[in-house]
Amino acid sequence: MGSCKNQEVEQAKCAWVQGPIIVGAGPSGLAVAACLSEHGVPSVILERSDCIASLWQYRTYDRLKLHLPKHFCQLPLMGFPENFPKYPTKYQFISYMESYASHFSIQPRFNQTVQSAKFDSSSGFWTVQSQDFEYISRWIIVATGENAEPVIPKISGMDKFHGPVIHTSVYKSGSDYKNKRVLVIGCGNSGMEVSLDLCRHNALPHMVARNTVHVLPREMFGFSTFGLAMALLKWIPLRLVDKFLLLVSNFILGNTDQLGIRRPKSGPLELKNATGKTPVLDVGALSQIRSGKIKVTEGVKEITRNGAKFMDGQEKEFDHIILATGYKSNVPTWLKDCDFFAKNGMPKMPFPNGWNGENGLYTVGFTRRGLLGTSSDAIKIARDIADQWRTAKDCRNYCNSHMFVLKNS
Repeated sequence: MGSCKNQEVEQAKCAWVQGPIIVGAGPSGLAVAACLSEHGVPSVILERSDCIASLWQYRTYDRLKLHLPKHFCQLPLMGFPENFPKYPTKYQFISYMESYASHFSIQPRFNQTVQSAKFDSSSGFWTVQSQDFEYISRWIIVATGENAEPVIPKISGMDKFHGPVIHTSVYKSGSDYKNKRVLVIGCGNSGMEVSLDLCRHNALPHMVARNTVHVLPREMFGFSTFGLAMALLKWIPLRLVDKFLLLVSNFILGNTDQLGIRRPKSGPLELKNATGKTPVLDVGALSQIRSGKIKVTEGVKEITRNGAKFMDGQEKEFDHIILATGYKSNVPTWLKDCDFFAKNGMPKMPFPNGWNGENGLYTVGFTRRGLLGTSSDAIKIARDIADQWRTAKDCRNYCNSHMFVLKNS
């Protein structure tokens, strides 16, 4: 910490941060910064990209809409505009987050890729190192989320394929795939929606459904399926709610096993709680599967130069391959000597206790419960830090008089 003092700060490029350092300027980072500001606690957000919500701005396809009604997806202290539809589009959600940041005067430090963050037990402070700057604080809030990096599976022969292979993180629209044969690997929400988008642009999608997955209607009886499930859980045990959801889903959607999409043995909510695996909310893909416009295949054995060999012995030719294989946390690559996170980059403590670590470490956006979980964590974190903030005046006064203090929030 001595290198940060007074006139040496410009050469050292090191700053003491009043309040916590927040890593990530997505919805989670913005939510916790807003909640902190309501308590009068400043913070500094470090963001590797050049904008807020970079996953939404750069890594989502054009037709994306929120899968849940907007009241389940709003951040703390500020709801969506009343004129927004029930399921806002990607662009409406981005505009909401930009308005949110502006309303709470949140100004992240962009193009700051955190390379390491480490707690110094001798001083009691966190040191966070970006590519060109060092930040020091009593608190660090990990807000990089569950979806920081694309998952790229290792499939035999992938390097031999003659055509383009992309992840859904760079897919924008099916307009470039007209009359093209496209292999979509993955049958989650992204795989289903990309296949549907391809279909609507007259492409010829084949979707690989290697794993089991629950597909539920987005709405039941005019209500959001998610909202209905949340309401029932207040009165009925989870397993009974699962049975209800599956009964109604089979009535509305039919038996998905007959379409090549096998359901897991565990119910959708039970599976979500245990593994974080989200059910697919159908927005039209199943009808295209029934009509034969989206072909479903069981699993890829090997990629060939011109296509793929499948587990059932068939071989087909394709022009493009799209990996709808999801995302993962990147926390283990930069958070050093920390036992709070598992190897998969998720907190070891399950919800609702995974937000609070040791030595001033907090996490937001790792609940596997979407933006509702994010809001809950952000509120708890802000209260906890605010309680400490009010008792730390002496430390702050010392730092203000002896160090270069970074005050922007």
